[in-house]
Order: sequence, then structure tokens, then C-alpha cells
Amino acid sequence: MTLRKLGVLVAGCLMATMAGAQTVDADMPWSVRMTRSEMIRNPESWQLDFQTKLKWDYCLGLELGAMLDVYDRYGCDGIFEYAVAYADTMVHDDGTITAYKLTDYSLDRVNSGKILFRIYEQTKDVKYKKALDLLRSQLDNHPRNADGGFWHKKVYPHQMWLDGIYMGAPFYAEYAFRNNRPQDYKDVINQFVTAARHTYDPVNDVFRHACDVAKQQPWADKATGQSAHAWGRAMGWYAMALVDALDFIPKHEAGRDTMLVLLNKVASQVKRLQDKKTGLWYQVLDRSGDEGNYLESSCSTMFVYALYKAVRKGYIDRSYLKVAEKGYKGILKHFIEVDENGLVTITQACAVAGLGGTPYRSGDYDYYIHEKIRDNDPKAAAPFILASLEREALQGVEFDCTGR
Repeated sequence: MTLRKLGVLVAGCLMATMAGAQTVDADMPWSVRMTRSEMIRNPESWQLDFQTKLKWDYCLGLELGAMLDVYDRYGCDGIFEYAVAYADTMVHDDGTITAYKLTDYSLDRVNSGKILFRIYEQTKDVKYKKALDLLRSQLDNHPRNADGGFWHKKVYPHQMWLDGIYMGAPFYAEYAFRNNRPQDYKDVINQFVTAARHTYDPVNDVFRHACDVAKQQPWADKATGQSAHAWGRAMGWYAMALVDALDFIPKHEAGRDTMLVLLNKVASQVKRLQDKKTGLWYQVLDRSGDEGNYLESSCSTMFVYALYKAVRKGYIDRSYLKVAEKGYKGILKHFIEVDENGLVTITQACAVAGLGGTPYRSGDYDYYIHEKIRDNDPKAAAPFILASLEREALQGVEFDCTGR
């Protein structure tokens, strides 16, 4: 039996044990408590994001990446094997990936590749390097606008979504860093700058969800091509993409300072839009407090994570720590529930929101506030893990997780 397959078997045994116990210790840091809770709810890692069949998509990579960060900080037993179990299930010996088709040219399919960097680094299984190369090759021919901005997907021609910046740019930056491709940094930076230029709304001082550069979609403003509103999670994706991609772009790189300007702009918007009473943020940011709008957990956790990390890394003024702390306490008070066995649930997350497609999504106010809301969506659970880790790092939290 190979070491890799043995690890997967061990993970299965650990998950079975955890599922039987169904308890999470209250003395663990919040990042570990949420991770353990999610592993109990989803005994097989491919089941994350409410899946009933194998899927290669951004949510699994988002959450498993957050869990790997917990493993890196605390060394908790079973987490690395849990992530490897998903990777081993999805990635074949020739580097092909189940449920991934390069010619779909979807940025959403790139994000999960980020977990493979660490898995390849630790397992040395060459199939993961082949898979990374395959995902990176998508970007060579991915459809673009004339200014170089990636289309969100081939089926969404000429459209740049803030979501897509998170899905593609941090992977692009990390691949360039790990594979000595400094020539790619300029293109990575251009994705951030181009998306900002296309989506910025100077009247409301927010970044709107998306832009149809061709100005052809029914949801697009005929003059600007922009969608109608600033969706909280879209700006959350953009904020996280900035702080994560900056990890891999050298300080001397031309244009990196522009990313810091953009991050500071986002931070100022987040501070201004924070609900004064709860410390949280609304589903539709440019209609904060309006009838039907609601405080939403995925954007709130994403903003708090981005602010904590940006403060820790020195990208923004330390005064933003107060904004992040107020937001984090608001998350604990209004979104976090703990059952009698210690399992942590995060509530009030928008399940999904998009533009166009079939059935058609108009992107108007009524659309955003009536999309499904659910508990333990990975788009809220994972950023909560990440935000908790950043807070724990800033506070110097120490915890021996081995054997637990």
C-alpha cells in the first residue's frame, strides 16, 4: 500500500471515529472548532458544500484551503489527510481531474487548485504537479477582453465578475511564485486593476458585482456595462483576493503598490458600510439598511478576514483592527450557534447569486434579497475559519492540537 493511500485510509478511520463521537471541545480556538464541526458534518471531504456526487469547484478548495491553514498553525490530527482524501479522489495519475474540463474556461474551476500546492509539496506525488500545470495551462488561452481582463467564464463573454478575481488571481500568483515565472506578475496585477476600473461606482463609492464590457447583457447598464448593485460577497471575494495574492507578489514588482491602493480603498468602503449596531455587513451594500435587505454572514466573514490579515501584514493602517474586531464579535453574536455537542454552525449565508444565465438572474435588488439563505455554507464557514486564524495570530493564541 502506498503512503498516499494509507493516508487516505487513516483519514477515513479518523472521520468515522469523529462522526461517532459527534463532539467538539469548547476549549479549542474558534478556527479549530469550526473545522472539526465541518469535518463531522461531512465525513468524506468531497461532501463539503452539500455535495452528493464528486465535483471540482471553488467551494471545496476554499474550505479545504482554510482547513489546511488550521493544520499549518496547530497541527491538528486528521485535517491534512482529510484534504488529501479529496485531492486523491479527484486527481488521476496523469494529472487529469474528475469533473474538470479545461475548455469550459471557467475561473471557478481554478480556485480549488490552490490546495494542491501544499499537498504536492508534502506528498511529492507528481500527479498533483501535473494537475497544477493543467490548471495553469487554462490561463494561457482563457478568453480575455481587449484590455487583458479574463472573462469570468466562456459562457459569459466579455464579463468580469469580482468573484472571478478570487477564483483565478491568487492561484495565478502562487503558481508564478512557486515556478519562478516573474513575467506573470504583471498580468496578475492587471486582473485586479482592470476589474476595479470596470466595476467601480464613483457615485456610491463601491465596487459593483460585475461588468459586461461589451454592454450587451440585459442586466448591464447601457452606459457603463456595470451590474445594478454592489453585492456583499462579490466585494468580499475581491478583498480576500487582494490580501491572498499579495502573499506571492514581490515587494519590488511594478504595480504592486496599485494593489495596495486598491486594498486601502476597499478597506475604507468596508469601514464606511459597517452596520454601526451589529458590526456586520448587508447582502446588498449600496442598499444597506433598506427594507428587505439583511445582514449576511459570508461577506461579513470575508471582510473581517481581509481586514485582520491586511493589518497583520502592514498593508492598511492599524486603526482598521477596531473595525475587524467589531465585525468578528458581531459574527459570534449574530451568526454563530453551538449545539449541545459543541458543533459550531454559522447561519444567514446567501447560498448563491449571479447574473444572467438560465434561469435568468436580473441582478436587481429584489433578486439579491430573495436568493436562498442557508446555514454552514462553505462561503461563510471557510472565511470564518480564516478570520479566526488571523485573530488568533494577532492575539498570540497557542494551542496544542496534536492528538485531538
